[in-house]
Amino acid sequence: MYTYKILDNTELSIIHKAFVEAFSDYQVKMDLPFSKFENMVKRRGFIPELSIGAFNNEKLIGFVLNGVRNWDGKLTAYDLGTGVIPEYRKQGITSEILKKVKDLCKENKIESYLLEVLQNNTGAVELYRKQGFQTTREFDCYYLKREDFSPSISVEINNVEFLNINQWEEIQKLWDYNPSWQNSIDSINAFSDRFSYSIVTIENKIVGYGVVEKVTGDIPQIAVSKEYRNKGIGKSILSDLFNHTEANKLSLINVDCRDDNFKSFLVNAGFVDYVSQYEMILYL
Repeated sequence: MYTYKILDNTELSIIHKAFVEAFSDYQVKMDLPFSKFENMVKRRGFIPELSIGAFNNEKLIGFVLNGVRNWDGKLTAYDLGTGVIPEYRKQGITSEILKKVKDLCKENKIESYLLEVLQNNTGAVELYRKQGFQTTREFDCYYLKREDFSPSISVEINNVEFLNINQWEEIQKLWDYNPSWQNSIDSINAFSDRFSYSIVTIENKIVGYGVVEKVTGDIPQIAVSKEYRNKGIGKSILSDLFNHTEANKLSLINVDCRDDNFKSFLVNAGFVDYVSQYEMILYL
């Protein structure tokens, strides 16, 4: 009835059109003009040769878009977007695409397949579980409107255009939990010039930092060293991040649910928890 093809010969503008249609009724509003969509897929490592679409004649009606990187020591594919246009749903299209994606991954020696899904999207969660995916982590997502934040900068903050290898190595020591795929170092470095970097250094040691996308206000990473928490450094970094984005709100996607201290910090700063996700993985 429908044809399924690898998306290596499909223009990104066509994929974008199908993406917008497929997510038109999504719980989380997707404001994705072509330029933002192009940036999103580049940041998440989109590889058309490992992505598959469903076509009705020549119209793209469903898709699974994938990236590939080393993740937790394994060559891993990441689902950066799965969708079916509303009028074509409940016909088994997503299941069929996922089967073909798994075969394609195995052909390319990929060892695991990672994705995120809204926890209250019970249909999708059940579909992935039937496909063999296991839940690895739970995430919460937050936003903070500029008008709801009281800025305060109590420490000296240095702003840099990028973070070098040595800085990244030092920064990783501040993490309580590893970032999700879309917030990873690889995802930031895929588009490093789109971010602003705020660093707090004490006695030549990085004790806090934050990264914000200059246009969207997305914060992929922010952390403060354990021994320097509750001293105003985190709020100072947030204040500086607001100063380096043109967006009217800051957002943090995929905050690890185990990180109670960080979640308390966000709530105290005025952030609102608006949706939760599962991180799920399939070992191939």
